[in-house]
Amino acid sequence: MSLPQEDSTLTRRPAPAAKPAASSHAEPHEEPGRHWFVNRPKVYAADVKGRFRQIKWAALIVLLAIYYITPWIRWERGPGIPDQAVLIDMVGRRAYFLWIEIWPQEVYYLTGLLILGAFGIFFATTLAGRIWCGYACPQTVWTDLFMWVERKIEGPRTARIRLDKAPMTGAKFARKTAKHAAWVGISLLTGGAWVFYFNDAPTLMSDLLHGNITSGVATFIALFTFTTYFFAGWAREQICIYVCPWRSFQSAMVDEDTFLVTYEDWRGEGRGPLRKSQSWEERQAAGLGDCIDCKQCVHVCPTGTDIREGQQISCIGCGLCVDACNDVMRQIGRPIDLVRFDTQSNQIAKIDGKPERVKLVRPRTVIYSLIMLVVLCAMGIALMLRPTLDVSVLRDRAPLFVTLSDGSVQNAYTIKVLNKTHIARSYLVTFDGLRDAHLSVAGDEAAGSGSSLTLKADADTVATYRVFVKVPASAVKSGSTGVAVIAKDQTSGEVGKHASVFMAP
Repeated sequence: MSLPQEDSTLTRRPAPAAKPAASSHAEPHEEPGRHWFVNRPKVYAADVKGRFRQIKWAALIVLLAIYYITPWIRWERGPGIPDQAVLIDMVGRRAYFLWIEIWPQEVYYLTGLLILGAFGIFFATTLAGRIWCGYACPQTVWTDLFMWVERKIEGPRTARIRLDKAPMTGAKFARKTAKHAAWVGISLLTGGAWVFYFNDAPTLMSDLLHGNITSGVATFIALFTFTTYFFAGWAREQICIYVCPWRSFQSAMVDEDTFLVTYEDWRGEGRGPLRKSQSWEERQAAGLGDCIDCKQCVHVCPTGTDIREGQQISCIGCGLCVDACNDVMRQIGRPIDLVRFDTQSNQIAKIDGKPERVKLVRPRTVIYSLIMLVVLCAMGIALMLRPTLDVSVLRDRAPLFVTLSDGSVQNAYTIKVLNKTHIARSYLVTFDGLRDAHLSVAGDEAAGSGSSLTLKADADTVATYRVFVKVPASAVKSGSTGVAVIAKDQTSGEVGKHASVFMAP
């Protein structure tokens, strides 16, 4: 960062006279209990050009493209299996992510994804504050899109303010109607795209075009359409300030080496308008800094935050104020980055005349990285080693056992064989731990009987059988006997086990 020669010592300027802090929150002026919400002034965010605005546009385009295009990507999995690359099949009770198929019994993978997401945000916040909020949060992305539509239809910031203050006319009504119609259209596309993740996209699109959708699909589209329209069009920054829980956690995630949107008060204070007849030397002698109090940093902020008042919970770290301030600094011939992404330690170092530093490797970043690496490796290993066969056994409890006329004891079990492959399989089932046990299947002679059974399971299904196990009186042990139900895939040799007990008098 280039600094003017007269500021090379980086000495702090005299503090300006005390003045009321400019809060980004308007205090309610009505009697207590008269309103449910704080009466905030409406934020009219101005457009701005610059590096961070370009990054936000790039993030918006990429994220929206991923959201809208992903349901249409195909992934061949074989006959009879959905070919949508990403699909949450509620009817078939499956989740498909490219080559990965998740069964309801494997919901722990969802837990792993949530852990990765949480610590990923922790890691990003430790490095650069609310960078997730400023660039990747869905609320930010859609609000940014809605604001762009608003500027295109109603004009720049000053024009929108005048339009809202003007009486209702035909032209004003037309502009407002066009804006809200565009918002509803975007919201409808958003709600429709979300439902595509839970249904085959081409099929659902055909049903939508022909008006042949279920009430459940219509309800969810309407719900997501309304929430998108309300959150991005009306609530906007109030979601970030009052609703989102993350704004309360971020202070625990940052430290003196976290890059945050920072106003260099040692350089900018005191504030005052720029007069053409006043030289910079005279301005500095009067105790004025580089900030000319143009308020452009406030006007471009999507949450209406005045970053010059220090770090605030309403700042989402988007950096648009950096672009706005840099544009002003270039126009008046002063060094840029009066508002910049910087760390607290760097700001102190500049004031003390010490070199700046970037410290990315710190205890908390290392810990977060290790946790994410461990979870990611655990999920990867679990996916590679997960079985294609699973066996579950439920023993009848009423009655616990039946004593037959020949003195033998019989227990009944419900055995479920889960075949995770896409090919029908046969499994040899035995009961380990019982001597001279005789097995039979209710209503299925093809499964055979004797010391073992042959149970079949269709592709990608759970086969359920009711199995009777009879032990002769000479081999019966009184009380409870631990057994292992073993199912062996007769094609691949893979074995599934489940522990149970055999009850006797």
